[in-house]
Amino acid sequence: MNRTSRFPWRAFLKSLAVIAVPVALQNLLTTTGSMVDTMMIAPLGENTVGAIGLCAQFSSLMFSGYWGFVGGGMLFFSQYWGAKDDDGIDRSYGMTLTCMMTVAVIFACLALFAPAWVMRVYTDKESIQKIGASYLRVVGLAYPLQIFSMAMSALLRSTERVRIPLYAAIASVCTNILLNWVFIYGHLGLPAMGCQGAALATTCAAAVNVIVILALSRAQGYPYLFHFSRHFRWKRAYLGEYMRKCFPIICNEVLIGVGNMVINMVLGRQSEQAIAAIAVFRVLEGFVIGFFSGFSNAASVLVGKSVGAGELDDAYERAKRLVYLCGSCIFALCLVLLAIHRPLLTAMSLSGESLKIGSGLLMIYCVAAVVRMCNWTQNDTYRSAGDAIYGTVLEISFMYAMVLPFVCLTGLVWKAPFLLVFACCYIDEPVRFVLMQIHMYSGKWVRPVTDAGRKALPAFMEKRARRSA
Repeated sequence: MNRTSRFPWRAFLKSLAVIAVPVALQNLLTTTGSMVDTMMIAPLGENTVGAIGLCAQFSSLMFSGYWGFVGGGMLFFSQYWGAKDDDGIDRSYGMTLTCMMTVAVIFACLALFAPAWVMRVYTDKESIQKIGASYLRVVGLAYPLQIFSMAMSALLRSTERVRIPLYAAIASVCTNILLNWVFIYGHLGLPAMGCQGAALATTCAAAVNVIVILALSRAQGYPYLFHFSRHFRWKRAYLGEYMRKCFPIICNEVLIGVGNMVINMVLGRQSEQAIAAIAVFRVLEGFVIGFFSGFSNAASVLVGKSVGAGELDDAYERAKRLVYLCGSCIFALCLVLLAIHRPLLTAMSLSGESLKIGSGLLMIYCVAAVVRMCNWTQNDTYRSAGDAIYGTVLEISFMYAMVLPFVCLTGLVWKAPFLLVFACCYIDEPVRFVLMQIHMYSGKWVRPVTDAGRKALPAFMEKRARRSA
């Protein structure tokens, strides 16, 4: 009998919803907070909006620096969770946290001690550089706190404790909005601090996020965050396996981060109206990415858990369906975003030429987002199953061989219209989608790190070979 016809859709969708919905809500909540931030900053002018948007791109570069460790960590977390290996989870978390906090310290130092240099990298507009540097001098304090909470959230999600990060995000976003109102405009007897007030509010909100995660985890008896003595019991064999699995992901994220920095440098040398439009667009893009993150985490946990437990056929069937469910949901979300984009852009300070550019950016992105998010879902699926190389090689190769040359040529050499430059950021996605689908159906991405998974692998690969013959 065909296995596909017997796929347990109801149980699958229930498991998907349990993980994906809280994660998506958390990310959408955070994005909503960012949108409110932008609205509250908007009266300070387009230059301020653009400057803080470029600072967000520096944060995105930091994200690329540590996300490789998150991806590698979740690979181990989810598979050890499926194998019920507590020691493996503890060791993986300790290693992941150590690597992530190293990145946090580096970026915090750059923001605190060299903010003017950072802003010169991203734009040649002196007025925007000055505003951004004052923001970075304060928000740099938030970076270690944000990364610490991200490490804890990755572990909680991988072990199916997704509500704790959600509750922490609610507390953090509420704190951020309230303190923005207090610090930016000087309420409750405090002086008006402008963009530095927004940075201070972000730092306080990051501290609240950490405190709530730790407090709820302790109250619910969640053990892994508090096994301090076990987090650093690393043996040479384990360190070697961890770095072999993580290194391709780290390379991918760092190189993609550098590539995105080059793209942002090109975009940051356009007109002030274009810089403001791209800053607002990044906030709205966060809605799509935030919604997608639920599927991404579900893919990592559901597939990784099955692989770790030796249920390789289940992992394969789940992975195929996650891609198409992700694409369908992102398509629906993009339609909603397009329907309401004009009042949203207006509320976030765009008008005239900047409003026209912002509308064009959203239209281009909504066409590309469906394929882009499907590619990300497939890559996260491969990583959680143990294959950290295939998606990495494709993404890096196409970015440096296709995307960056086209963006640089159109933006810096040919002086093409801004929207054409932006569209070149996504020209590789359809080609990668086809190649990723071929790899998906081959089953070669299933590479367990647990004993149960390794024992089941020969029979699984034999079955795939028979079906492809």
